[in-house]
Amino acid sequence: MTEPTPADPLRPDQDMAAAAILIVDDEPANVRLLQQMLALDGYRNVVGITDARETLTRVAEQNTDLLLLDLNMPHLDGFQVMQQLQGLDLPPSILVLTAQSAVEVRLRALRSGARDFLAKPFDMAELLARVRNLLEVHRYHVHLRRENALLEARVRDRTRELHDTRLEIIHRLGRAAEYRDNETGLHIIRMSRYSKTLGQLAGMGEGEAELLLHASPMHDIGKIGIPDRILLKPGKLDADEWEIMKTHARIGADLLDGHPAPLLRMARDIALTHHEKWDGSGYPQGLAGEAIPLVGRIVAVADVFDALTSARPYKPAWPLERATAYLAEQRGRHFDPRLVELFLGHLDDFLGIRARYAEPEGHGAAA
Repeated sequence: MTEPTPADPLRPDQDMAAAAILIVDDEPANVRLLQQMLALDGYRNVVGITDARETLTRVAEQNTDLLLLDLNMPHLDGFQVMQQLQGLDLPPSILVLTAQSAVEVRLRALRSGARDFLAKPFDMAELLARVRNLLEVHRYHVHLRRENALLEARVRDRTRELHDTRLEIIHRLGRAAEYRDNETGLHIIRMSRYSKTLGQLAGMGEGEAELLLHASPMHDIGKIGIPDRILLKPGKLDADEWEIMKTHARIGADLLDGHPAPLLRMARDIALTHHEKWDGSGYPQGLAGEAIPLVGRIVAVADVFDALTSARPYKPAWPLERATAYLAEQRGRHFDPRLVELFLGHLDDFLGIRARYAEPEGHGAAA
């Protein structure tokens, strides 16, 4: 039985044999020699050119893995070619072949992007060994980039999933508080979109306005801590009951406090301050004017407008004219005057939101 011939460790494997190799030398004889040497060693995808000006195009077309590059050439020398290749996202490995042996030339070539250097005339075995080594390193580099790209994609997907999950939890908690107060989930959607739109009109950037969209549904989360006998009382609250009801602002702020995420910090400010009034007569802190955070002032307008124009078990919806007249009347009292002006001045935008997220039949809001 014949013993199998051991594989030559210096010969390329099947993947490496298919690597794209480009030879750039202005001497046709040198190009042919190198092509023959590489072909005899098993490389199947070797291209040679004698005009250095074609290098960048050829590298891009064949997705070159390894470039065998002469330095002294007309039109473009090897250093100029390497300078062009530096703009590529993934340039090929470069093996410089030149008759110049000065140390400064070698150093300049290596600093210009060459991965290895071989002086002419070169030994065939040494050339093939260097070609194999450079292709091996390039292959690992390409593999690492692909793995990193896959990992980054997974991280982005996971981050997006966590972000979406967090937003869903926030929205559901906000809806839970509204359901306890005989509200509907559509109130949450409308007032949060009113808030985002009003925030943009007030000068917020897209990122901050998007935070407001997702933070505002938590404005009444503190109602979870209010006893049903008060929260669901059909009649008017007495003085003691009203004091208990007002604590929902601080309860909500406490529930959301202590987390560094911008979304939860904004939600905390909204929960605490959306019942403050421009003239200082609100609660729980009696803040006035611009001492009230802008997000609290915005949500106050959005929340009241939707509450007025929505039907509830304990009240009919107000007509649009009456609701807008109330907002105008409360400028400088309940509401920030500038925000009221912006709201009424762009009323069609808010009515579009109201129409898009109208209550199902049987819950409707009057116009």
